[in-house]
Amino acid sequence: MEVKLAFGQNGLQVKLPERAMPTIIQKPKIKIPKDQNAVINNAISSPIGSPSLISLAGVGKTVCILVCDITRPVPNHLFLRPLIEELIIGGVLHKDILIIIATGLHRPNEGTELEELIGDPWVTKNIRIQNHFARDDASHSILGETKNRGVPVALDRRFVEADIKIATGLVEPHFMAGYSGGRKVIAPGIAHHETIRSFHASRFMDSPYATSCNLEKNPLHEEQLEIISMLDGPVLAVNTVIDECRNLIFASFGDIVESHMVAVDFARIYCEISVGKKFKTVLTSSAGYPLDKTYYQTVKGMVTPLDILEDGGTLIIVSECSEGFGSKEFRKSQERLIKLGPAAFFDSIKKNQLAAIDEWQTEMQLKPMRIGQIKLFSPMLVAADHSLTGVESIDDVCDALLESFTFHNDYNVAVIPEGPYIIPFSRMI
Repeated sequence: MEVKLAFGQNGLQVKLPERAMPTIIQKPKIKIPKDQNAVINNAISSPIGSPSLISLAGVGKTVCILVCDITRPVPNHLFLRPLIEELIIGGVLHKDILIIIATGLHRPNEGTELEELIGDPWVTKNIRIQNHFARDDASHSILGETKNRGVPVALDRRFVEADIKIATGLVEPHFMAGYSGGRKVIAPGIAHHETIRSFHASRFMDSPYATSCNLEKNPLHEEQLEIISMLDGPVLAVNTVIDECRNLIFASFGDIVESHMVAVDFARIYCEISVGKKFKTVLTSSAGYPLDKTYYQTVKGMVTPLDILEDGGTLIIVSECSEGFGSKEFRKSQERLIKLGPAAFFDSIKKNQLAAIDEWQTEMQLKPMRIGQIKLFSPMLVAADHSLTGVESIDDVCDALLESFTFHNDYNVAVIPEGPYIIPFSRMI
């Protein structure tokens, strides 16, 4: 039997060993809307918890639209132009509309990559598009601190000062914040580096509530909601849900909190899967392009299936890593992990109020390392990068599966082709 895993842009065919007994974990089948443009238009014309966009717009009004960076496969090509045209019908001038790439602490998206991200030549030709730079102190407005946990809040001034604020994004499971999209596009999307580093510190990351698909008592989610409440004027959102083939299956629009929750409720049906058991061998991916461009993002695929991995089990993950390891800060953090070991590394960061940049991804990698053995298939990573992953490098997925089956004396294997875009649970949900 062969299975196809999300890997780069073309996928990876993996031949399973002869005696393998696979449980393929996928989203349930859903009817793809015949007209994806109609899905977007219906969402924009039926705002949730908000007046219509046309009624909010007007001559002289300034608009700032946030879009996720290249690491997210958001269908921007479907909704940006209809959204902008609605604003223009309402009286907003082209020159008063700005799109900001919500990079967080990721690198900027420019040139042909920016064109790919936006996906609509009309938008790139007619609307100003700029990147967010979290380390540029002067480009942020200071809003104070959150009440419960004292997170210092500073956001991109261009968004804060806009009359109409719109975040756009993809609603999918997120291994820290529960679900992506909505409030997350603002923080960390356009937050100052100290804001990001504060709620990515160990006191947040190590919380049992900061996990995939959970919003209840999730400290990141709670801080993000409070940050939204610190903004003046209407804050809106376009929320999209896609299937494993990147087809749009749902969209909502309106108040950033209410419309996001509607999209989350829809996404739960397709992203949270009850398996009813744990496995000694799990085969997964890093969701393919664009998420698996770096090892930094690959960590997500290691964390999301942990509820079905037996203690002492083997997690095998495939990730193309076409852009290599990740940021220099992440590399430095991984170097410390290798030098100190997992326990000492955690001890060294657990009391820090501000996390070092990208250190949080190393901390998240500790979670699967505490449970079992991780094996990584990533032939594009150079040897020096493999040595910093802290996990075992493999050259052949089939051989790694057979080795795991033999070691555990168990030929059952959970296969998650789409990686972190689907969350399996061993319990009934």
